[in-house]
Amino acid sequence: MRELFSLRDPALAARFRELLRKLQPREPVRIVHVCGTHEITIAQYGLRSLLPETVEVLEGPGCPVCVTSTQDLDCALQLAERGATLCTFGDMTRVPGTRMTLEEARAEGADVRVVLSAADAVEIARRQPERPVVFFAVGFETTAPGTAAVLLDNPPDNFFVLASHKLIPPALAALLSIPPVAIAAFLAPGHVSTVIGAGAYRAIAARFRVPIVVAGFEPLDVLYGIALALRQLREGRAEVENAYPRSVTEAGNLRAQELMRAVFRVGPALWRGIGEIPASGLYLREEFAAHDARREFGVEGRLGEEKPPGCRCAEVLLARAVPTDCPLYGTACTPLTPVGPCMVGAEGACNIWYRYAGRPRL
Repeated sequence: MRELFSLRDPALAARFRELLRKLQPREPVRIVHVCGTHEITIAQYGLRSLLPETVEVLEGPGCPVCVTSTQDLDCALQLAERGATLCTFGDMTRVPGTRMTLEEARAEGADVRVVLSAADAVEIARRQPERPVVFFAVGFETTAPGTAAVLLDNPPDNFFVLASHKLIPPALAALLSIPPVAIAAFLAPGHVSTVIGAGAYRAIAARFRVPIVVAGFEPLDVLYGIALALRQLREGRAEVENAYPRSVTEAGNLRAQELMRAVFRVGPALWRGIGEIPASGLYLREEFAAHDARREFGVEGRLGEEKPPGCRCAEVLLARAVPTDCPLYGTACTPLTPVGPCMVGAEGACNIWYRYAGRPRL
């Protein structure tokens, strides 16, 4: 507990502010993170108020709910409407699909349930063996091992998975490949990095000549990560640095990686607001075809309106805009009446800014 409070120490934060000023670039730079928890820390503690004027920190595609395609949502809706019990995480029920949200489908009689994990969905399947139960599996490398674990643990025959897991490193490469590129450095997500390890980013840093710093989630963790990124930029380096060694190693969680390899194959995936990213999605291997909801029920989603009129969520996900750049933010689009997915997910930038009074700087 003492360490936790030390990572929120205002006096140390003030010293970091002075360090950041010394490292201030002459020209404006944009540092991008891909983690909703990072954005929550930055907004909640007003960390942008400590940044030099030439440094901008933005959230990219760090919200798994936000980047789930309407095509995958359409598959989930079809399954629920065909009589399956559809289980997924809470935020996913409110994301607009091609016709409606899963929450709206539930209001019309579909059996849509909120669960905390894939294991919860398995328990539901065991309790109602007469009905198919589908787990709509979304999330990055942090949640994929949990899905893999239940499939390797002899689940009941009426349990199925609609796989929509996505991988973070290919998304970083995609952001650096879509012109115009204005990203000077990345803060890599701590949660994902505990699984894949800091080494997973080294090829990207070398290929694109961009600094990547793995950062934790306490205020001083984030400031430390930003300071390391600015130091690399000042020194002309482009390396991977681990600023979160108390949780992240070079190799990551080898057992979790083994689980994912055993159950999933890698393929292209659609990211809402971004498009198709090669080798960024996880799909069930042939050995688990009997539990593959897409194959078992023959559902094929239709790509719907991924960019609602007037909504700039896609630009927010690409780290090319902030929530307050959108004309719908805080008026037509609020957490109670979301237009785009960035306002739905608790890790979405628009939702976070709305909860913390939209204050990029205090």
